[in-house]
Amino acid sequence: MEKLDNEAQWIVLMGFMVAVAFFFLALVINQSTLVGQTTAEGVLEFPKEEIRDFTAEVATLVDSGDVYAADGTMDEEIRNDIVRLEEVRNNAIVDYSVEKTELSGKTYNKTVFHFNNGVTVYDATVYY
Repeated sequence: MEKLDNEAQWIVLMGFMVAVAFFFLALVINQSTLVGQTTAEGVLEFPKEEIRDFTAEVATLVDSGDVYAADGTMDEEIRNDIVRLEEVRNNAIVDYSVEKTELSGKTYNKTVFHFNNGVTVYDATVYY
């Protein structure tokens, strides 16, 4: 009768388990690189400077009072100029509205910003 050698079977089984563990680790490392690259690309594509330029320009108009027409309503001519400039310069659809709001006994200019360049949509409400 032939004798069974069980030790060789354990060696083969352990080699197979180590190979599966290395394959799993390689898969995790490969995916982590892809996730990091996608996140970095998302951060780089965010139009931070375009949004800052747009909000800064509107804030300057609000601070100087030029955002309002002589009758106290929002000056639509300036608003349309800013919308057209953003379309030409950044291929972005922007909009803003300004209205006087009273909070805690003080009057603020409630400014609502909207920015959309087809990839990023940004909305914000600021009280000046």
